[in-house]
Amino acid sequence: MMLEQLMAEIRAGGTLETGTLAVRLGTSPQMVDAMLEHLRLGGYIQAYSNCGDVCQGCSLKSSCGRDEKAGTIRLWQSSGK
Repeated sequence: MMLEQLMAEIRAGGTLETGTLAVRLGTSPQMVDAMLEHLRLGGYIQAYSNCGDVCQGCSLKSSCGRDEKAGTIRLWQSSGK
């Protein structure tokens, strides 16, 4: 199942862009975004918790995909569920 594959990618760690995940899963970036939201709403993943409202310049700064205008963070971690 594609959601299980996505969870395996998240649990494996590393930083992956939506486009990279889409290629690995054989789907579109939009579908990956929808699946991430579904997993978030179900409590399976959560936004990376080390980021606050303002970027502190951590080691993930260049790859986090933070949208400064929208104030969103695009890093996910398993919630252990």
